[in-house]
Amino acid sequence: MRILLPGLMAVATAVGACVHVPPASEPGFRATYRCESGRRIQAWYPSDGAAVVVHGGRTLRMTLAVSASGARYVGGGLEWWTKGSGPGSPGTLFRHLSDGTSGEVVEQCEQE
Repeated sequence: MRILLPGLMAVATAVGACVHVPPASEPGFRATYRCESGRRIQAWYPSDGAAVVVHGGRTLRMTLAVSASGARYVGGGLEWWTKGSGPGSPGTLFRHLSDGTSGEVVEQCEQE
C-alpha cells in the first residue's frame, strides 16, 4: 500500500506545472513575441508542421492547420497564427472552437 503525504503531492503538482522550454541545442526556429497585454509568447518551430508555444505558464504543442495566409497552428484549445517572420511580424493567439474555426482573440503580439 502506498501513502502519499500532502506535502509530497504539492511538490508533485508543482513539478508537473513547470514549463518546458526546449534547449537552444535542439534544432528548429525560435521566436519571442511581445503582446499588447505586456506578456511574452515564446514559440519554437521544431519542424514545418509543428509549433511549441509557451504562454501564461502553459506549454502548448500545436500542429499545422489550414490557413488562407500565414501559418496557423492548433492545439490545447488555442490557435497560434503568424504572418511573416522577423521583428514586427504579427502573431495572434485565438481560442480554437469545436467546429474548427477561430474564436476570440486571446493575445495580439509582434515578434521581437
